[in-house]
Amino acid sequence: MKKVERINIIMRYINNRSHFTISEIMREFNISRSTAIRDIREIEAMGIPLVAEVGRDGGYFVMKNSVLPVVRFTDNEVKALFIAFMAIRNQQLPYLKSRQSLAEKLLGLVSENQQDDLVLLNQILLFEGTNPNNPDLLELSDLPHPMLEKLIQTLLLDRYLLLTIKEEKAVKTYPIYLLHLYKEKSLWLIESFDLKEEKKQIIPVDHLTNITSYPTKKRLSEKKILEKLSKQEENINLVCELGPGAIAQFKKYHPLKVSISYTNPYQTTAILKTYVNVENSKELDEITNWLLFLGRDIKVREVPGEVLEGLQGRLNLYCP
Repeated sequence: MKKVERINIIMRYINNRSHFTISEIMREFNISRSTAIRDIREIEAMGIPLVAEVGRDGGYFVMKNSVLPVVRFTDNEVKALFIAFMAIRNQQLPYLKSRQSLAEKLLGLVSENQQDDLVLLNQILLFEGTNPNNPDLLELSDLPHPMLEKLIQTLLLDRYLLLTIKEEKAVKTYPIYLLHLYKEKSLWLIESFDLKEEKKQIIPVDHLTNITSYPTKKRLSEKKILEKLSKQEENINLVCELGPGAIAQFKKYHPLKVSISYTNPYQTTAILKTYVNVENSKELDEITNWLLFLGRDIKVREVPGEVLEGLQGRLNLYCP
């Protein structure tokens, strides 16, 4: 690790701690005592207000109510941030109001040489969702649903929500406790516990028209909600063994509630266990198509008859 990069990281390490010792710095960064002392002196020279404590258990602490200098990014950190920023084109992420403005601010923080590197990277790297004829083009799909940011701002304060949803023939309200907010197949979805029906449900963010906090008097405690959910856990009815090819496909895409357990240290084989609600035709079709997506490197141990019929029907379409 280069000296400049090491000092940057040590500065962050110090910023996150109220007290530290030379021995901790030596152990954390695998450096000698003389190097650790020299680095601390350089950091003090930059203006970080460190106070040394004398004694057997002495060390350093950062003086309270003092302003710390801005921590500089290394070249690789700047490139990592910029490439990650480029890679999220057309992802409908929250808070993404103006990509151009954010890019300009990032470029304004770095040196001219770093700016040249970032401009070159922007020209030669293309990601999924990028228009190859105009990489800087902002597609309409890049903008998130207008309710997404409001939802996040509200749930950061309170996860008990009253959602107003526009359905085909009416507008309805649902009192919920938000479990997760996630994205699947380019759609933002709310996994929630319906406080009225007392069951788990999935609500698309695109259907929201309003969000407010749910009255405190009508709430179930979080403990009771989790207890009710645990009692409603479905019995596993789909068990599969995955080989390397199927695991690679699984990593590309899998439904939120589906997970795998690796069965060897090299993570080349795994077991997939989940529940399929065969009464839900949409879920049945999705899981059938997804199993075909995993490919041939899969062995089915246990499967509902409805899923098996669906798989056979799909195969008959391709191989009559």
